[in-house]
Parts: sequence; structure tokens; C-alpha cells
Amino acid sequence: MSLIDKTSNPVFDGYFWDNYDQEPKKMTVGGILLKTLYCLLIITAIVVGIWKLQTQGTSIKWFASGGGIAAIVISIIISVRQQWAHFLVPLYSVAKGFFLGGITAYAQAKFPDLPYQAVGVTIVTFFVMLLLYQTQIIIVTKKLRSIIITTCASIFVVYIISWILSFFGIKSFIWGTSWFAIGFNIFAIVFAAISLLLDFDFIERQKHRAPKHKEWLATWGLLATLIWLYVEILRLMKKFAVKFPK
Repeated sequence: MSLIDKTSNPVFDGYFWDNYDQEPKKMTVGGILLKTLYCLLIITAIVVGIWKLQTQGTSIKWFASGGGIAAIVISIIISVRQQWAHFLVPLYSVAKGFFLGGITAYAQAKFPDLPYQAVGVTIVTFFVMLLLYQTQIIIVTKKLRSIIITTCASIFVVYIISWILSFFGIKSFIWGTSWFAIGFNIFAIVFAAISLLLDFDFIERQKHRAPKHKEWLATWGLLATLIWLYVEILRLMKKFAVKFPK
């Protein structure tokens, strides 16, 4: 499978679809949808629980960082042990629940109702992109896949470099509230949204071909994209709230 045939989502890799004729039951869109909803319920329940802990005065300082690190470790394990995905993806959801719970509880405390707005925008964006894909207003071509893959990879490299620089006390431009930082944030949101198009297309092309258990890996990919989109939207809203206080 060539690079341009892959999705921009890093969890959908070439090996993902190898040997899919060895299992009778095949992957379905309905199966992926049910598993995604199940994982989103796990995440939501944990986020709500963390919000309650914060309102009771419990420190949630390490929830976001701990959940983020755990999610990265679990993602690496899933990448090399696909057969464990059926229980690792729910664990990934738990880790992301703690990560999102930490950052959204902080956002809620500083900017009331901001997380609800971010969730709303994320949901609307998801269905808009799904509509654009289903109606073929935007057609996913090989050239488009190549452009999005390259751009998303570049965005992630910027984030990794910024994260490394933070250990040396160097604050990257992407974390500020300058117009340049806001522009980068908007740029990331656009490509996070377009990544959904690629994921829809990839699943559409592989449904009824990939083995049934691969639905958990497809779920993992959709969760990664949706969470990335939500975090970018929340960050942008926080920047605007700081830059333009009421």
C-alpha cells in the first residue's frame, strides 16, 4: 500500500489491512459506529467524574498529563499488538477520558461553558464533514490524501518540537494568543476536520473487506481524530476568550 493510499490519521497504517481475507466476518460501518459510541460514553463518564472531583476541591493537576502519557503508551502497544485492540482501545478511551477531563475541567473553571461550546462545534463539524463526504461535494482523491498526510505530519512535528522545547523553559509561539498562534490553531482545526474526510473514505473503501476485529482499530482512529479536533477547537476558544475578555 502506497503512502497516498493511507489515511492522514497516524493510527491507520499500512499493516492495518493486511491479510483481511483470513477471517469470515468482515468489518462494517455499523460495528465501528457502535464501538465508537461505546468508547465515547466511557470518555464522557470519566470527564463528568473529574469535573465533580474538581468542584469538590480535589486536585486534578496530574490527570491531564497522566492520561495523555497513558494514551500514548497504549497507542504504541496497539500499533505492535493489533490482536489486543479489543481491550486496549477501551483502555485508551479511559486514558483519554482522564486527559480530556483534566483540560476541560480547567477550561470550565476559567471559562464557564466553554467546553460545552467546543463539544457542540466538534459535533457539528463531524456531521458537516460526513455530509460533504456522502454528497461528494468534496471528493477524496489520491492527491488530496497526499497533501493532507504531509500537512498533518508537519503539524504533529511542530507540536512535538514545541513539547520538547518546553522542557528547557522555551515557550513556543503556538501556545500564545498572538494572531500568528491563533492562525496556526485555525490551520490545525481545518486539517483535523479534513482528516475526518479521509477516515470516512478509508473505512468506506475497506468495509466488508477487513476482518471484523479490525473495527476496534478503526474506532481507535476515529477517536484519535475526533479528540484532536475537539482539543484544537477548545484551545482556539480559550485563546479568543483570553484575547477578547468580556
